[in-house]
Amino acid sequence: MMAENEDNHYIMHDKKKIVPQGTVIHQEKPFVYTLSSKYRTECCDFCFKKTTELLKCSNCKYVYYCGKICQRQGWGIHKQECKNLKQISPRILPDSARLLFRLYKKLENSGDLIKAYYTTNKFRTWRDLLSHYAELKMDKKRMEHLTSLYGVLYEFSSGDMLPNSAEFMGLYGRMCVNSFNISDQELQSLGTGIYLGASIIDHSCQPNALAIFEGTTIYIRTLETLPYLDWSKIRISYIDVLASTEERRRELLEKYYFNCDCPKCLEPENNSEIAGAACPNKDCDNSININIDEAETECHKCGTVISEEFKAEFNSVVEFTSIHLDSMKTTTYLDVCKVCLKKQKGVLYKFHLKHIKILDLAFESSIDLEAFDTALEYGLELIQCYKKYYPEIHPLPALLHLKLCKLLLYKDMIKEAIHHLRKGAEILKITHGCSSSLYRNEVVGLIQECKMLNEQNGIK
Repeated sequence: MMAENEDNHYIMHDKKKIVPQGTVIHQEKPFVYTLSSKYRTECCDFCFKKTTELLKCSNCKYVYYCGKICQRQGWGIHKQECKNLKQISPRILPDSARLLFRLYKKLENSGDLIKAYYTTNKFRTWRDLLSHYAELKMDKKRMEHLTSLYGVLYEFSSGDMLPNSAEFMGLYGRMCVNSFNISDQELQSLGTGIYLGASIIDHSCQPNALAIFEGTTIYIRTLETLPYLDWSKIRISYIDVLASTEERRRELLEKYYFNCDCPKCLEPENNSEIAGAACPNKDCDNSININIDEAETECHKCGTVISEEFKAEFNSVVEFTSIHLDSMKTTTYLDVCKVCLKKQKGVLYKFHLKHIKILDLAFESSIDLEAFDTALEYGLELIQCYKKYYPEIHPLPALLHLKLCKLLLYKDMIKEAIHHLRKGAEILKITHGCSSSLYRNEVVGLIQECKMLNEQNGIK
């Protein structure tokens, strides 16, 4: 079936063969893509490279490139929109409108004939992608968005012919359901792309593969050893799995129009842990189910009675946290996170999902503000939460291990730093590979730094 080459990529053969964990089973350039306007002055519009030395398009003065090569290579895409971007300046075109415009122009130039192969003889074309036309027509929120985008593009295109309403809805539906968030090596979303070949892969909340990006190229890597490559059994996660089953299924239904029946969604869930209270007895580490239908009246571990006052406080803290999580979707405030964490202490269980999400925001915000002692405290608590909810092989815990390594080195805690570096490196070898820019630039650098510090301190 496949044979391994030096870079742990696989090429097709007739004979079935075991596919090792961490193997790249597919890589692909995007059919169409666009950089988020949020990063248009920080990243190259063509390759998504982050740099402080960007060249601005001399005509529209909207698009930036990291150099002449990317500017020349990107012109084939950009020339379709350049005059239009100049015309609407200084206004910013919504990202989804820009992607739709690029899609329309791509298909206008025979893009519907492009074949993206995921095996030697199997491929996907634009028409193979599902539009979920019927579901889309019943989706009030998306229909309002579609109508708004049509108005924006009508003005943007300066009277150029746009597709009719049915065709436009088909474009929009395929874009919504089949788009990938193009992220950097640290999983920060930089833009959106459509990958025809990779679109064959279905979802699971317990995936056996994942999508990683180098620039705009997508790599599908295996998270576990497979007896052979069977594309009908390859699964990636479309969403962040740090959520309850109800939340995951609702998000998948709203965004992708299907009910998830993966093993993780079908197995029983411990509501007292993911959404429960901490036992009021400070000497007890048990979780309490406060759910109205199944509310516990006492701790089954220590026997502490759960008062109505405690239940009221719990509900108040959950509501308070929810309000601030919603308000911090775009901007995080460390002071707000600290207030939430203070209110949660002794009330929300340590693995309550809302507690973890606030803790995550507080950790990242502390690093941004260079409050490294505070960040280390939050990070050490957060890694235990990640172990609870993320699988053993997942890039987010790996990235957290690297950040903890750096924070511990800052505190001259070399032994502890090396522990987290090893943990992170072991995972990243599988999720990203040793040849990835993340591993080469971050992991190798930290290994060298730890080695040097060990030698200076006489540690073998």
